[in-house]
Amino acid sequence: MRIPRITQDHLGAKSIFYIDGEICGSEGKHHMRNQMYVEAYFPHEQKYPWPVVFFHGAGQTNVNWLITPDGRMGWADYFVSKGYAVYLCEQPSRGRSAYHQEDNGPRMYHSLESLQRFMSDNGKWPQSCRHTQWPGEGTMAFEDEADRQFIASQVEYLIHNSDSQRLVKDCAVRLLREIGPSVLVTHSQAGPFGWLIADEVPELVKGIVALEPSGPPFSPDLSSSAALNYGIADLPLHYVPEIKSPEDFRLELMPSDNKERNPGWVLAEPAPKLPNLAGIPIFLIVSESSYHAGYDHLTSHVLNQCGVKHEFIRLEEQGLCGNGHMMMLEKNNCAVADLIMNKIKNIQ
Repeated sequence: MRIPRITQDHLGAKSIFYIDGEICGSEGKHHMRNQMYVEAYFPHEQKYPWPVVFFHGAGQTNVNWLITPDGRMGWADYFVSKGYAVYLCEQPSRGRSAYHQEDNGPRMYHSLESLQRFMSDNGKWPQSCRHTQWPGEGTMAFEDEADRQFIASQVEYLIHNSDSQRLVKDCAVRLLREIGPSVLVTHSQAGPFGWLIADEVPELVKGIVALEPSGPPFSPDLSSSAALNYGIADLPLHYVPEIKSPEDFRLELMPSDNKERNPGWVLAEPAPKLPNLAGIPIFLIVSESSYHAGYDHLTSHVLNQCGVKHEFIRLEEQGLCGNGHMMMLEKNNCAVADLIMNKIKNIQ
């Protein structure tokens, strides 16, 4: 095993702290629950006014932002080297944020077989064959060192997305009230975190970079028009007119005449709006060969219907080809980061 070493000459200061939770329990057995671990990194000279706050996805931790499986610089260091202050949030009940089974319920984990959708070029979706940026071999043999490092980094996570969304939203709102207006970077399962936080405290969210956010909207079941959630999140959002439950949505099936673009449920017009998200610079990014490549356009369509203007970015159309879902870990991770920084650098 080769132990990687990343120099940090660009690092001016760092911090580690918790957004504290609540004290609960019985006499002699009290404990804190639902706290969130945060680590922060600051450049010698902060060139941009808004910190960048990163939220990892399912089964992951802040390791996603710290280093790649083959030992190259991660996004946290790279953003700092370009003059950004960054905050990395580890979800409550995950990693270094304490988990209590009696309070938080059971957890689950990615099987080795399911991890193939992040690593392989032999998935069950048509774009998978173009996946060339994974830094390991990405095979079920699991003999490659980078593959094994990625597998070793996986952890358990809460079964219900609604629980994760509630816990993160509560902690993240408190974090932003402490550090001030920020740009949020969300990935995968964390996609709804960005929408929910901005819906709660829009004045503290200067921008959102949504990397392949959870989807497709409402339901993946094309046989039933019943919404299973609030479209872009599992928790209620401030829709106008008010949506009190998923049953209030009126949906229609958006067809597709492209074998690489899935049909899916979108809102029937006139669609309810999300005024708290309107006006926030939002960049929804999807890679060429991810399983998200077939359905993230549905999330983009629903955002547009809700009056949430944003830029929908397919990496291959920007000259960044061959990426999968874990773009922050792949061979061209710094090129993807450059694209993001170019989008957010002029946010006012």
